[in-house]
Amino acid sequence: MTLSTFPLGARPQGHPALGSLSLRSVSKVYDAGGIAVPAVQNCSIEVAPGEVCMIVGPSGCGKTTLLNAIAGFHPISSGEILMDGALLCGPGRPQADTGADRIVVFQNGALFPWKTLIENVAYGPMVQGTLPRRAAEDRARELLGEAGLADVAHRYPGEVSSGMARRAEIVRALINEPRVLLLDEPYRAMDALTKSIMHESLLALYDRTRVTIFFITHDIEEAIFLGDKVHVMTTRPCRLKQTIEVNLPRPRSYELLTSEEFRLLSEEAREAISEEAIKAFQSGEREA
Repeated sequence: MTLSTFPLGARPQGHPALGSLSLRSVSKVYDAGGIAVPAVQNCSIEVAPGEVCMIVGPSGCGKTTLLNAIAGFHPISSGEILMDGALLCGPGRPQADTGADRIVVFQNGALFPWKTLIENVAYGPMVQGTLPRRAAEDRARELLGEAGLADVAHRYPGEVSSGMARRAEIVRALINEPRVLLLDEPYRAMDALTKSIMHESLLALYDRTRVTIFFITHDIEEAIFLGDKVHVMTTRPCRLKQTIEVNLPRPRSYELLTSEEFRLLSEEAREAISEEAIKAFQSGEREA
């Protein structure tokens, strides 16, 4: 039984939860002109099914390297990464296969500019052969409607706001029913008001789907507001420094931002990140 049989993300009773990630002693070393450059070193993170896992750390520390390894975009040097207990990459298999079970939304927009939003969203299932054209477009229309994009479904990416386009990208990812959604600073270039709207939209989608989210950000408030756990990474080479449990109730609203609990969690994260940012600055790190 597929998730598409139900409202967006709804799982039938008894349906097994999917989307766990296990990063075990992962290391990644780049060869820069014959010089070994460690980007990630002995990094271990556990992500439960349906968890919003936030990854924060100094620029260039190796956060995106971890995401790319999970997605299957490059090999790891040692350690292993598992999804739902099955090996993605590790001994004898340094690079994971790419697949629709792990979908990436990058910093920069990736919609096809010559296709409408509904055509962009329907494209994946059609190419993969999981849905015929009519069914894919019907599903795309339904999901765009749930994301508040029904009125612009037949417009091109260049005809809508950046926030609308980014929402369409996330819907395009979710129509493929991934186990894990990989987000690499998707709201980085947005102003504060647009970002707040995007947060609310993402949380609304998450509350319906409960898809596992692996989210990279520099924004401490974003990490606390969205996440179940915030993993603070060291400066390069990237290792896990601290995990902050965010025990704030869901569904979440912006009233949380003024709560004492939110303030204390933000201060804890800021202190941990600041220590690493200072180290990165002193060592002359640059963002990759």
